[in-house]
Amino acid sequence: MKIPLTPPDPTGFLAELQPNKLARLIELQEATTSGRYLHWDELRHRQPPEGFSLEEWWLSIWLARAPLFKLLPLLDRHGQPFKFAVPEAVQIHLHHIDRDAAGQIQAPASAPIHENRERYLLHSLIEEAITSSQLEGASTTRRAAEAMLLEGRRPKDRSEAMIFNNYAAMEHIRSLRDQPITPERILELHRMLTADTLDDPVDAGRLRQGDDVKVVDNRTGTVLHDPPHWAELPSRLERLCAFANADEGSAPFVHPVVRAILLHFMIGYDHPFADGNGRTARALFYWAMARSGYWLMEFLSISQFLRQGPAQYVTAYLHTETDGGDTTYFILHQLGTIRKSIEALYAYLARKTNEHKDAQRLLAGSPALRGRLNHRQVTLLTHALRNPGEAYRVSAHQQFHSVVYQTARTDLLELEALGFLDKFKQGQSFVFYAPEDLKERIERAAKG
Repeated sequence: MKIPLTPPDPTGFLAELQPNKLARLIELQEATTSGRYLHWDELRHRQPPEGFSLEEWWLSIWLARAPLFKLLPLLDRHGQPFKFAVPEAVQIHLHHIDRDAAGQIQAPASAPIHENRERYLLHSLIEEAITSSQLEGASTTRRAAEAMLLEGRRPKDRSEAMIFNNYAAMEHIRSLRDQPITPERILELHRMLTADTLDDPVDAGRLRQGDDVKVVDNRTGTVLHDPPHWAELPSRLERLCAFANADEGSAPFVHPVVRAILLHFMIGYDHPFADGNGRTARALFYWAMARSGYWLMEFLSISQFLRQGPAQYVTAYLHTETDGGDTTYFILHQLGTIRKSIEALYAYLARKTNEHKDAQRLLAGSPALRGRLNHRQVTLLTHALRNPGEAYRVSAHQQFHSVVYQTARTDLLELEALGFLDKFKQGQSFVFYAPEDLKERIERAAKG
């Protein structure tokens, strides 16, 4: 990855403009404040408006953005404040997120997100734990990781430990939603996230002790970012916590979603830990969103979309750093990611609703059979119909539905007695498998 070119200093050619051209340039400003929030590195490959050079076009953008900027109490490595703007694109994103993530979800008809809150929450926690860890190098398969979390078994290797830790930390974040964040709590969160995953175990839960940590392009070896000096990290973390805990009366006003995104940004920028900075940054983002009442975020995974476009994620940081600390680039990237996550949740709910209805239609041929199965068993059969040969364990069924062990065991044994699952002994416990001909078995039971 190449570091984006730093924009030209517009003040130099501002003084050289003729009065008539300056007037035209000011007229151009209105058009430059709408549409995409382009960095110079993107703009320079485009055709400028007729009669203007690229540098003059950039000057018009600079003039349009300048009145929108607000300075933040967060500093770059040179002691200069970061800034942000709220152009129309940011306002539109925030409107949708306020409506969809803090208000009442407009789910498809009968989508049971509230009735089955723990089940959907578990799905999102697993998704975020896996993809957030994969962003930082975890290499286990999704199926193996999901089985580990659902069965409650201990990790077998470093990759599984990353995912296991991330899952535990995300659950921990839920318990902190009503608490202010402190440096001590951030260090504890980092310790939870990185236990048994670091080259040097003593780095878990402590700030880095030197300046050998760089953000490097793994393919080319190019240093993309050189974080602040390690001795500054305690004071920078204190400053970040003060910003995180500030109320809406603090100046400047920062929208709660933007504040959460800036927490994410600053951990990535400061890189205060030897490893695990990304996981810590994303966990703090979830804490801030939960603290501000965005309840739907519990059910979303932003990391699955960051993982789909890691280059854009890094570029959003680099655009900020190369354009005078303008965090609007990163804010826009993250707002788009949140919007994608919300859309994915709606799609997931719609899919699960349709699958559930399909299973219920299959069971509708026999009222007696339908009345004999509870919603947990119907959910399992819905999954089994789509995954022939899938293995089901009592412990996983128990955790997935937040029921006691005996209830989970009874669910599976009843399905086995009906012929809908096959049971085999594995070690000291039984494993239940979805037969290849499950649909035919259900149809025969409905007729019989």
